[in-house]
Amino acid sequence: MSLINTQVQPFKVNAFQNGKFIEVTEQTLKGQWSAFVFMPAAFTFNCPTEVEDLADNYAEFQKKEVAVYVITTDTHFAHKVWHETSPAVGKSKFALIGDPTHKLTRMFGVHIEEEGLALRGSFVINPEGVVKACEIHDNGIARDAKELLRKISAAQYIAKHPGQVCPAKWNDGAATLTPSLDLVGKI
Repeated sequence: MSLINTQVQPFKVNAFQNGKFIEVTEQTLKGQWSAFVFMPAAFTFNCPTEVEDLADNYAEFQKKEVAVYVITTDTHFAHKVWHETSPAVGKSKFALIGDPTHKLTRMFGVHIEEEGLALRGSFVINPEGVVKACEIHDNGIARDAKELLRKISAAQYIAKHPGQVCPAKWNDGAATLTPSLDLVGKI
């Protein structure tokens, strides 16, 4: 079953952010756009490269008023040490959520039961707590923060412009389409 256009269910987890432990719930997401970025585990190989890419593009997420949450199946304590010992992860200013009970990984359909780890999954959540975009793939394939930003821009655009759609490779400022009978067979 797809999570698209479904409400994020209640949850409560701990995270490490900016030198502090914080609590994150479904209510934390309300009122702002959020990006959930699932990764298998701290101290692995591709994960620090993705955290660093998100950190390097964090100013763009902030301009779009998007809260970034990186989630692994580790604890928030492990994330504190990961942040302190990895130069790549140490760049992050966003929340590093621990999901040792696997509640979030199961809720978002990215849990690998046999391994107790998460698949790489990216989810765009609107200010009402509704999932608007998702991507899940093999753990050997790292993601590009700029593509996540592009998807967020498109989701924000169509939220503000009902009836419009963003075509392939759409970026901020590009032309959109208004679906209508007149367009059928003309694109």
